[in-house]
Amino acid sequence: MSRVIHVFRQPDRFVAGTVGEPGDRTFYLQASEDVRTISVTIEKQQVVVLAERLSSLLEEVASRFGADVPDDAPDELLDVDPLAVPVEEEFRVGTMGLGWDADSSAVVIELLAMTEGEVDETVVLDDTEEGPDAVRVFLTPGAARAFAERADRVVNAGRKPCPLCAEPLDPAGHICPRQNGYRRDVDVLED
Repeated sequence: MSRVIHVFRQPDRFVAGTVGEPGDRTFYLQASEDVRTISVTIEKQQVVVLAERLSSLLEEVASRFGADVPDDAPDELLDVDPLAVPVEEEFRVGTMGLGWDADSSAVVIELLAMTEGEVDETVVLDDTEEGPDAVRVFLTPGAARAFAERADRVVNAGRKPCPLCAEPLDPAGHICPRQNGYRRDVDVLED
């Protein structure tokens, strides 16, 4: 079966979001254009890396190509709405690719489905018939900034870190390695 590449050249929306309670969240990236919406499952750390690399790419594009890249996300592009429902996973992201399309002055993000074996890097940002399914999204520099800002907010909206060991605190308490394994209640840590 040939690969399926979902292309969003002018997405109405491209966001990171979660389903579930802090400590048990599933992360998604969701792209929408007209009546079509695609959701892919992604690891929290992949969201962090994507946001960081996107910001780095925007800085490089501004200095190298002189592209008009806003320092902050424009207010009209900030998206605080929840994910569109129902959230139906198209695939789980394995490999990600980033690029700059000089013709359209757009950042290109490609998300490839997880596979059993190694992914040949030549299939990233390519339309070859062989390879894993993919979602390819074209974003203006402002929309890319807005995506990165929201991604940071979504990642940091989880459980608070322990002030002693920086591990996530559970609502029921926390066994802190810095306290030699003794359980510390969340209330005690907040005093």
